[in-house]
Amino acid sequence: MLKAHVIGLGKSGNAAARLLKLQGWDVSLSDRNNSSQLEPQKQQLESEGIVVNLGENFQPDESLDLVVVSPGVPWDIPGLKTARNLGIETIGEMELAWRNLRDVPWVCITGTNGKTTTTALTAAIFQVAGLNAPACGNIGYAACELALQEYEGSAQPLDWIIAEVSSYQIESSSTLNPRIAVWTTFTPDHLNRHYTLERYYDIKAKLLYQSQQQVINGDDPYLRETAHQRWLSACWTSVLGQEKLVANSELGFYIENNWVMQNGEPIVQADALKMVGSHNQQNLLMAVATARLAGIETEAICHAISNFPGVAHRLEQIMTWQGIDWINDSKATNYDAAEVGLAAVDSPVILIAGGEAKKGDDTAWIYRIKEKVASVLLIGDAAEAFSQRLKAENYFNFEIVETLEKAIQKASEIAPKLGAKVVLLSPACASFDQYQSFEHRGEHFRQLCLELKG
Repeated sequence: MLKAHVIGLGKSGNAAARLLKLQGWDVSLSDRNNSSQLEPQKQQLESEGIVVNLGENFQPDESLDLVVVSPGVPWDIPGLKTARNLGIETIGEMELAWRNLRDVPWVCITGTNGKTTTTALTAAIFQVAGLNAPACGNIGYAACELALQEYEGSAQPLDWIIAEVSSYQIESSSTLNPRIAVWTTFTPDHLNRHYTLERYYDIKAKLLYQSQQQVINGDDPYLRETAHQRWLSACWTSVLGQEKLVANSELGFYIENNWVMQNGEPIVQADALKMVGSHNQQNLLMAVATARLAGIETEAICHAISNFPGVAHRLEQIMTWQGIDWINDSKATNYDAAEVGLAAVDSPVILIAGGEAKKGDDTAWIYRIKEKVASVLLIGDAAEAFSQRLKAENYFNFEIVETLEKAIQKASEIAPKLGAKVVLLSPACASFDQYQSFEHRGEHFRQLCLELKG
């Protein structure tokens, strides 16, 4: 019997382990976390004949035939390096899903920022068109959950798969070959994992090289400069009009006079999307371009966009209290996303920022703070470092409050006094110092806001 080991007991690892077990593999699973919260999952998997070891750093057994890595597990941990040196096939969870679902056309959406909104909007359009096209990857289902459902025959057959794909998942997917690949933006991120900007870029570009059709944000300066010679036949987008399109304008999508256009043909009014910020106009273009490449009719596109509710944790308005909007932008986990969030809201702003800091260029973010923010409330591990950066830039309207609870309380006191229009959680940081995920952080913000209002 072939032996497989899965690293990581999240929903991705859980689904991958169950899929392999049903296909006749001898499966074990490990997770370096030994939290009691994982115990019910462990018991369920063990009842299905899967060995689960918690609190264990993976070290390969030479008898293994396959190692499957959950998305959050670094690709270069010692155990994986050893496995590869031993000649054990090592793949990501998304690669395993692809191998089981390669007969279904995939849309894969990658980029530093904008992935989640573009993925959710694209999936909404496909679904309004009557297609069974679930979102998966970093939102919605784990990819292997869809593969498991398809294998068991427990769900309606898939027409398309709409996958949000991170650099981690591309790095660990050797044969992923989507029908359509979308590249939303490119700015420095995850350099603590990929080390250099060039390495990070090459990983993203790999997905497009392996795809049949490409949709690329032509307004992103880095992509415009570096990618246009590589993908001349791609579908490029621009919110700045047809004359700003890169390469083939017949394939391109652009905005003119508040209309999303292709080659002179109006498709949908741009303001039908009820999400703030010019960046969301670009996300709209990429979703519409993808839908048209897939043959979806204009009527379904218009209906889906006009009824799209937005994305949780990305400029999500939680409440209006004392005339002030409280907005959850917990998904802004790097400087560029946080700068976009600030640019999209009305000023003056009370900004809640901090968490587990990432490498990157904070110049534009700090410029936007100085332009729009009445006060910054700093939380998490990055609070002290952020305070020093703000002082170095001659910005002194900040306070270290440490936790989200204290930030909400302080914001409720100072926002009316400072005439703030918005209290914005847009951390510019990962969440793992105090939370399990950016979703966990955003849900806590929501809970605290509603308690304040109540």
